Amino acid sequence: MHLFDSTKLGLFSSLSNSSTLMYSVLKTLSWGALSVYLYTLDSGEKRFSFLLRVWWVFYFSISCYCLVVDFLFYHKHESSEVRYLLSDIVSVFSALFLFYVGFLRHETQDSLLEQPFLNVDISSDTSNNPTLESNKSRGGDAVTPYANAGPFSILTFYWMNSLIAFGNKKTLDLEDVPQLDSLDSVFRGFPAFRNKLESHNGAASRVTPFKLAKALFLSAWKEILWTALLAIIYTSASYVGPYLIDAFVQCLDGQGEYKNQGYILASTFFVAKLVECISQRHWFFRLQQIGLRHRAVTTTMIYNKGLTLSNQSKHCQTSGEIINIMTVDADRIGEFCWYMHDPWLILLQVGLALLILYQNLGLASVAAFVTTIVVMLINYPLVRLQETFQDKLMDSKDKRMRATTEILRNMRILKLQGWEIKFLSKILELRDVETGWLKKYVYNSAMIMSVFWLAPTLVAVATFGACMLIGIQLESGKILSALATFRVLQMPIYSLPDTLSMIVQTKVSLDRIASFLCLDDLQPDVLEKQPIGSSDTAIEIADGNFSWDLSSPSAALKDINVRVLHGMRVAVCGTVGSGKSSLLSCVLGELHKISGTLKLCGTKAYVAQSAWISTGKIEENILFGKEMDRERYDRILEACSLKKDLEIMSFGDQTVIGERGINLSGGQKQRIQIARALYQDADIYLFDDPFSAVDAHTGSHLFKEVLLGLLSSKTVIYVTHQVEFLPAADLLLVMKDGNITQAGKYDDILCLGSDFMELVGAREAALTVLDSKQKGPASDTDGIMQKQGKNDYENGKSDKVAEPKAQIIQEEERETGSVENGKSDKVAEPKAQIIQEEERETGSVGFPIYWNYITTAYGGGLVPFILLAQILFQVLQISSNYWMAWAAPVSKDVKPVVSGSTLIIVYVLFAIGSSLCILARATLHATAGYKTATLLFNKMPLCIFRAPMSFFDATPSGRIINRVSTDQSAVETRIPYLIGALAFSVIQLLGIIAVMSQVAWQVFIVFIPVIAACIWYQRYYISSARELSRLVGVCKAPVIQHFSETISGATTIRSFDQQSRFQETNMEVTDAYSRPKFHIAGAREWLCFRLDMFSSVTFAFSLAFLVSFRSNIDPAIAGLAVTYGLNLNMLQASVIWNLCDCENKIISVERIIQYISIPSEPSLVVEANRPGRSWPSHGEVDINNLQVRYAPQLPLVLRGITCTFAGGKKTGIVGRTGSGKSTLIQTLFCIVKPAAGQIMIDRLDISSIGLHDLRSRLGIIPQDPTMFEGTIRSNLDPLEEHTDEQIWEALDKCQLGDEVRKKERKLDSTVNENGENWSMGQRQLVCLWRVLLKKSKVLVLDEATASVDTSTDNLIQQTLRQHFSDSTIAHRITSVLDSDMVLLLSHGLVMEYDSPTRLLENKSSSFAQLVAEYIIRSNAT
Repeated sequence: MHLFDSTKLGLFSSLSNSSTLMYSVLKTLSWGALSVYLYTLDSGEKRFSFLLRVWWVFYFSISCYCLVVDFLFYHKHESSEVRYLLSDIVSVFSALFLFYVGFLRHETQDSLLEQPFLNVDISSDTSNNPTLESNKSRGGDAVTPYANAGPFSILTFYWMNSLIAFGNKKTLDLEDVPQLDSLDSVFRGFPAFRNKLESHNGAASRVTPFKLAKALFLSAWKEILWTALLAIIYTSASYVGPYLIDAFVQCLDGQGEYKNQGYILASTFFVAKLVECISQRHWFFRLQQIGLRHRAVTTTMIYNKGLTLSNQSKHCQTSGEIINIMTVDADRIGEFCWYMHDPWLILLQVGLALLILYQNLGLASVAAFVTTIVVMLINYPLVRLQETFQDKLMDSKDKRMRATTEILRNMRILKLQGWEIKFLSKILELRDVETGWLKKYVYNSAMIMSVFWLAPTLVAVATFGACMLIGIQLESGKILSALATFRVLQMPIYSLPDTLSMIVQTKVSLDRIASFLCLDDLQPDVLEKQPIGSSDTAIEIADGNFSWDLSSPSAALKDINVRVLHGMRVAVCGTVGSGKSSLLSCVLGELHKISGTLKLCGTKAYVAQSAWISTGKIEENILFGKEMDRERYDRILEACSLKKDLEIMSFGDQTVIGERGINLSGGQKQRIQIARALYQDADIYLFDDPFSAVDAHTGSHLFKEVLLGLLSSKTVIYVTHQVEFLPAADLLLVMKDGNITQAGKYDDILCLGSDFMELVGAREAALTVLDSKQKGPASDTDGIMQKQGKNDYENGKSDKVAEPKAQIIQEEERETGSVENGKSDKVAEPKAQIIQEEERETGSVGFPIYWNYITTAYGGGLVPFILLAQILFQVLQISSNYWMAWAAPVSKDVKPVVSGSTLIIVYVLFAIGSSLCILARATLHATAGYKTATLLFNKMPLCIFRAPMSFFDATPSGRIINRVSTDQSAVETRIPYLIGALAFSVIQLLGIIAVMSQVAWQVFIVFIPVIAACIWYQRYYISSARELSRLVGVCKAPVIQHFSETISGATTIRSFDQQSRFQETNMEVTDAYSRPKFHIAGAREWLCFRLDMFSSVTFAFSLAFLVSFRSNIDPAIAGLAVTYGLNLNMLQASVIWNLCDCENKIISVERIIQYISIPSEPSLVVEANRPGRSWPSHGEVDINNLQVRYAPQLPLVLRGITCTFAGGKKTGIVGRTGSGKSTLIQTLFCIVKPAAGQIMIDRLDISSIGLHDLRSRLGIIPQDPTMFEGTIRSNLDPLEEHTDEQIWEALDKCQLGDEVRKKERKLDSTVNENGENWSMGQRQLVCLWRVLLKKSKVLVLDEATASVDTSTDNLIQQTLRQHFSDSTIAHRITSVLDSDMVLLLSHGLVMEYDSPTRLLENKSSSFAQLVAEYIIRSNAT
């Protein structure tokens, strides 16, 4: 026998020595060959050579062989050195990695090995890199590899390899991200969802939250059931470990039932862990996939509803609230898919846990069940509170978003009036209410979290206490099985607060979405559409009574009877608020029909009074979905006087228009609207006073070329205040108080007198003044020309001006060309579009972002205490489990170390300590998260409000709304949770490593390469994941932006019957947002799958060590290590997952900090240079060589203006649309910073004083009249500086007193969002009222009477003469003639500047030509 042992020992020794020598030689050769090969490898080579891959297989085989031999030798002879084992383990992992690279990844050129080892220069220029270039084009057009992936690729998430590898080589852009599979696209998903909803809802039935949830379920029921099956498999596999632990402990104690039971149990543990990991990964991925689909179809449903809302419904739900429903509530529906299985899954997990507990502890499992139920019942009132707080939080968020949206839309007005700080305080007040509810919400969440973190400990105390009372002996194996069961049950119990919270939030969101979907649509039966060509009548209204609001006691239109034949021109006129616009809206089907009939035969096109322009190219706005017909397109541009404007623009008709046409003048926007309508080639055209926004010359040209020219054979209804356009109508309708008081031919109605004579009489009086000023000696030289104009005339251009009138337009075009050539050095420089691609950071999120976030609240002072509380909690948890494993006997035959009471008392003390720690941690964590979110938000609105106007011109409001809604919500709730989860997971993982290494220190050897590999994978993954997350943020803004624009332009979109095209565009931007979201989910699971495999291998090695070296290990402590090891993969993945998720979500903080860092306007107040209280005392304005451009990349708009506006004088500024009139006014208010030159008011340079001091001393009535949601009082006196008597006095002066007195609540009457329940003319009168109280020495009227009739205009001018001496901009010739001086601008240059009388005396002056044309046009009509 001894001889045999000696022989066996010699054989082992010989094998070990030879294998070690062979291993060393082969290892040296292998790595040497690898180094030489990689050094000489061509960067374009796509695959490793066959010989090298064979070598790697051989190396892998030898490494495995050496590991087995050394392991057996070490097992038999414990004195041998462990370094061989360590070396073998590292070699096996390295060889396995090479084997994977060489064979499993040879199909793709983007292997994991290429980037770290190869010195390949990946530059941003892809012109010399065909691989990148082809990838780029492929990414934008090709469908995701997931669509065609095989079973192995889907199982291992191998289909994500190419995108992740590509993201390691360059910064990912949206075109690099593949398209969605058709199953995940909203184009396929939405019709199915809509059919399900309609089939279960019925045509007449209202949408309820239950029906909405049911339709969402049925639209993806197969995928949901598949995820349910995966969840069941995962849950079952996760309980295999706790079920077998007792048997494993008994086996380690030498009480195994059969030979090699330890290895069989270890193999069972390992296989169960693999099944658990794989099922969990695919379960999570499928849930995210379902969530994406649900979010997309919900968003689309909300968008489509927004297109059909009636006017009354819009008053119930403002655009800000609707946007909030789309951004927050639809997202929450998608997020809930993560939690959809949790409620029933927790029941399954609890049931399995009770079965295992009953097997080990008998009736004591009843105590565990009762305790679990009690804990859940305790949580019920907290969940009810959570629902209430969530409701209130969302309501307050809605109000803030509504105000924010309105303010962003009207930021220019706020800055011109100097009101931005007042409205900022309004936002902050709303935010204070919101943060009050947020505070209650987060602290209530902390309480729920505390209860459930402690739940497993409470259940364990109750269970073990019951065992002692019943008399069941506690053995270490049974205790460890119970503890393992509690630990597996711990995660669903931990997640239960989140699940309950999400259920509550989702219920609130479903309620809000269902309520929105139940809002009234436009009446489908208002319009009775007849087939084209079936009748000679285009429009017929019989006994029509219509209302904007059915609850209103009076109708907007009463007893309307109109019949319009095909080809007729119908003019509509009347005073402000008479119902003209309502009549056109009625024809469009926008009003509720109370009674009567409305028939329409033919297609229609509509030009709104307030121009609606969508963000995009000018060409796209004109075509509006139609195919390009170049000849017709050019003819329309000519008719709309747009060609000259496009020639001036750097990109012509390819110029990108900013949000709400921010980079266009009012006249340009209106003419683009007209061109859009003309290009549709409709049968019926509706024009709502389109000529009010353009100058007299352009208005005359448009009327002649458009209404009398291109539309001569069409049916046209046009509303106008210009009396001179009325005689051309076949039918004239005069309106008053919603009634058609007169109808007929112009001459017939003129003979009848009455209401129509008020309008005509005012116009005749104005023409009389013109005629008197026109008569007088003609002089060619008396006009005083300023520098630019004078030089032009001296250079031989005066003869051109004196040519016949038919030549004037042509000569102006030639003069424009010469001016442009003369300034070519300034204008021909490289330009860029005003709307730039949204800024996003690239590369890793810098440490300063994390540091900024962590230290925002209390300088980071709470962080150490939060970490300390969690560390103490973890130490106490491990100590309590260690105590139970050590103190309890391994079997019935072993005498207990301590008594049963001592065992339980010590465990209870540990539990009490854990409870205190977790309560402290939850409270401090909630405090830090809440305070940080509050402080970050408080900085952001101030920075946004103080940003220069150029920022708002170049930034669509959707981007800003995205920051203050989506990103802010992430900072409030998601990011604190993620950062906390990361820190807590790291602490737990370190605890597990400590426990497992303490039992068998050799396990620590395995942890080192595994953790290194995990970190390497995380770094490899994060570059792609980070950019995908940034793309999600960038792609969300267009969804919000498109929706916001659609809501504001819904009437125009419906009038052109373009709903389907806009719905398709919405689905396209929704899919564009889903693309990076889908691939983020795939990338995350790609990483987690690989991390799970590593942790499973680690766990398998640990089990092998424990089984192999059980003679020197305490079975109970070894069982404890296995208990903790069962959670190893979950925690290891959790650390990496939370780390990646944290870096992805922290981008929200990065984006908020971007806006906190926006460059600010100059100071509101300059203390060292504050003007006196009486400034400006005279109102003299000196302008010297003023040059202005809107952005560094854009051309000059004002090109060296020099002139003086005398104090106490009224100056009229005229010029063609786009000549620079409004830009001059913006510069006067420092909205736009001059590129050169200066403006002095009463000899004080306006750039040297604070903006508030400047703007508060000037008065302005802007081009676009604006009213804010609230009351009449809050609109008239937003700063609350005046008494009711002063308000009523000013209302009477601007002809609004009687209108307000008619309203039930007088000054407290409601004003809807954007003043939509007031006519455009009434809004302009409100703006006039505001300046009447201001009584400024310098008052600017920027086309202030463009939307009122001539009679009202005369009254306004009379009011202004009585109360102001001012500077004014006007389009109406009659208004300008009332001025003391006239300044004529052309293309940013001063052409003429003199008194109206002297300019009229000089028959060659451009102003005289303009007036003469106006008189000829008026007399002709």
